[in-house]
Amino acid sequence: MPKTPSATRPKNQSSGYLRGYSEQIQRQVEALLDAEKTGELLLKKYPKAHELSGTRPLYDYAIELKNHYMRSSSPISKVIYDDKIHVINNALGLHTYVSRMQGNKLKAKHEIRIASLFRNTPEPLLKMILVHELAHLREKEHNKAFYKLCCYMEPDYHQLEFDLRLYLSHRDRFGDLWG
Repeated sequence: MPKTPSATRPKNQSSGYLRGYSEQIQRQVEALLDAEKTGELLLKKYPKAHELSGTRPLYDYAIELKNHYMRSSSPISKVIYDDKIHVINNALGLHTYVSRMQGNKLKAKHEIRIASLFRNTPEPLLKMILVHELAHLREKEHNKAFYKLCCYMEPDYHQLEFDLRLYLSHRDRFGDLWG
């Protein structure tokens, strides 16, 4: 695994993904990173990457989730991995919709784009991102109703989000775990 010496990085820089968490949590993560324990911890919890590396399997998986939890929501026209989405810009995935006139009716097409780096992550982490983007079909803002819907579709949503942020912090310092 490629390694960036932690001595060249200012303290708490690797925990940038954890800005919304308490100082205590950030210090604990920093200590795990400094002790090089994050990889071991994550691999123990998530031993292998998912097998949904292609666009079609990703689309089918997202539609299966949508149909199971949000049958009456708007249809999704596209679910793809996107090389242009960068986690640095705080985007793990994007939900977009485009309104178009078809005859005298206004039609909206919904698309979900997932950052390409998630082609090689464990299925629970990918599911958390998809659940987040699917929840935007009903709730545009990150409000209480939005997170309630996320937890309805994935009861471990908040833990998975934390684990994903831990992985991103690990990845910045040491490189990929499953790639």
